[in-house]
Amino acid sequence: MNRRHFLSLLPAFAFPGSLLSAAPAMKVTKVETFYWKSRTDAPWWPHWTWVRVHTDTGLVGLGETYPRNAIEAEAIHSYIAPMLLGRDPRDIESIWRQLYQRADYEIAGGAETRAISAVDLALWDLLGKSLNTPVYRLIGGLSNPQVRLYNTCFPYKYDFNKEPEKIMREVLDKHGVKAIKIWPFDRAALHNRGQYVTQADLDEALMPVRKLRDAFGDSIDILIEFHGHWNVPAAIRIAKALEPYKPMWLEDMLMPGQYQQYRQLAEATSLPLTIGERMAGKLQFESLMESRAAKFIMFDVCWCGGLSEARKITAMADAYQLPFAPHTAGGPLLFHASTHLSAAMTNCAIQESCQRFYESDWATMLVNPLMPRDGMITPPDAPGFGMEVKPEVWTHPAVVKRESIFTKS
Repeated sequence: MNRRHFLSLLPAFAFPGSLLSAAPAMKVTKVETFYWKSRTDAPWWPHWTWVRVHTDTGLVGLGETYPRNAIEAEAIHSYIAPMLLGRDPRDIESIWRQLYQRADYEIAGGAETRAISAVDLALWDLLGKSLNTPVYRLIGGLSNPQVRLYNTCFPYKYDFNKEPEKIMREVLDKHGVKAIKIWPFDRAALHNRGQYVTQADLDEALMPVRKLRDAFGDSIDILIEFHGHWNVPAAIRIAKALEPYKPMWLEDMLMPGQYQQYRQLAEATSLPLTIGERMAGKLQFESLMESRAAKFIMFDVCWCGGLSEARKITAMADAYQLPFAPHTAGGPLLFHASTHLSAAMTNCAIQESCQRFYESDWATMLVNPLMPRDGMITPPDAPGFGMEVKPEVWTHPAVVKRESIFTKS
């Protein structure tokens, strides 16, 4: 079977027929979006758009995307909601395809695909709620009852460039997390426009990496993020400088879509590359996998096309014998949905988490925030994605709310 034929068959695996037939018939009656203009507008550091899909059964599905909130909300209301209202939300694959084909005439992979991702997540949440079943059961059950986590060092208590060992010690002692992601080369990248790196730049950026290895030896994994800032010669020089410290991976060193350049980088270093966080759609990931550059496939379910597309990307990665590691540095539903996917798919290596989110932000806005234990996370058994937002969040004084309502013609 060639890859194109494999891709064409993937939708057939979307749902077990008996499960789908058990879901009651529904009709979408209203689509709402909620977002905050600034992270400082609420005590939970919001930077996402939520979408709520209402049905005539009273069930409501919740979706999420980020970070261009007003643009994504406009995409949802201007062309997605008119195509969704009055539809049966159980037809997830059909709805996804029609929305994507409409967006493909614009710029697939931008705000349109992020908006589709949010709606797709809401439909999966709705399906799980209609069946009184957690989403991970709908997509294969538990392959990984406990999903390994790493900590991404969003601003919280300590500066990872100066005191990364303090961050590592906290998440290790309090939550059992044994892996940490930092981005110490970004300062040089911004200063040098990503075109060159000096020995002084290397010495400065290697300092937090060295501190972590000196404090913890090989008992932890270190992951290095680059945010796509570098060109090939600079990336190769950085990778060579990092090799003695044995990081678990080098993430997004080049801009997305540069598959042959990534292959050149992969051939120049012994360190594994992780690629894909900002990519969208299975076809882009097919080209990435064909390049043989990545050792870990990364995607964001709020950006890549939602859970429907993420499942296909994980299946493709599995066919290439590659593990995936979902990006979750967004809102809380991204983490919930990713946890369901990671728990269900057999080829999950590790999942991102942020200490700031689960220790500080989520407790102020969620009834049931997920919390790591022994360095792992387990998906909730509640219906859908199992995330319950506190009622007062929906009426927060700074929230920007829009709605589209179904009217019979």
